[in-house]
Amino acid sequence: MTARHSGFTLLEMLVVLALLAMIYALIPPMFTVGGSTTELKAGARQVAAGLRNARSQAIVSRDEATLTLDVEARSFRLSGDDKPRSLPRQAQIGVYTAQGEVVDANTAAIRFYPDGSSTGGRVTLAMGERKFHIDVDWLTGQVEILDTP
Repeated sequence: MTARHSGFTLLEMLVVLALLAMIYALIPPMFTVGGSTTELKAGARQVAAGLRNARSQAIVSRDEATLTLDVEARSFRLSGDDKPRSLPRQAQIGVYTAQGEVVDANTAAIRFYPDGSSTGGRVTLAMGERKFHIDVDWLTGQVEILDTP
């Protein structure tokens, strides 16, 4: 008769630890509350693309173009386009622009001129501690996304 030893081999222990590490890495992202950073970043890129599009539209058409943000509806639209573009529902949105571009408490615009300049401003998208600022330079109309971790 051979004697059997009870216990686990080193290989069995390493397999169990590897499985636990994988579970630990995969489970927490499933329970993030209020949306993901990826959605927020996509929203910031979408706003920046809309602003760049409005600038290009103003230059090409040789007429003013605006991007109007509706903070309450969490959407924006370009001048001449009736289709609103949605932003992440969980995002907190802030708009800083020229006083003359504020329509009401929930709606404001950033205007671009035929020479490429703009009224300037900043759109902020935030979820929890994570924020993205989309800045528009008034002189050049240049659009830049700033990531604030």
